[in-house]
Amino acid sequence: MKLKELYEKIYNKIFSIPLFKKLLKIPGVPKLLQYEIVSYLVFGVLTTAVNFVTYMIMGVFAGKNYEEKTLFSVGNFNFQLVMLMNAVAWLVSVLFAFVTNKLFVFESTSWKASVAVKELVSFIGARILSFLIFEELVFILLINIFGINDLISKLILAVFVVIFNFVASKLVIFRKKR
Repeated sequence: MKLKELYEKIYNKIFSIPLFKKLLKIPGVPKLLQYEIVSYLVFGVLTTAVNFVTYMIMGVFAGKNYEEKTLFSVGNFNFQLVMLMNAVAWLVSVLFAFVTNKLFVFESTSWKASVAVKELVSFIGARILSFLIFEELVFILLINIFGINDLISKLILAVFVVIFNFVASKLVIFRKKR
């Protein structure tokens, strides 16, 4: 059985559970629980897990007190090992997200180099853009201008990041040709 077929079988089993059948009878809920959106959220959770696991594995190899290790300094700025580890974990998780979104969520089947490279560059570009807009700009605005707690700000922004990335993926990156 192919991985895609297995995933679809699990998805169908979950939505055959009585609780989920009742949920599907609530107006508007079927639209929210459609395959593409649920798949996007499932693989988003898995992407987050990949990010954390990658980071933790690097932490094991980095040794004791890796949080305090500085790789190099430029003026007053210290480039710490944790910054490199976080960047590598981000890159690994974005690559994982790209493959799972391409195959399972938006079902883009072409692996021709021209198509795959265009999708990959667009995907990474959208992720960088969402990071800069939401994680940096809006995060700072919510904390400094509106005085919202950093963890609450991060939670609010996570919702916007998910929506932005989903829309970018659906309408631009993996857009179906008509």
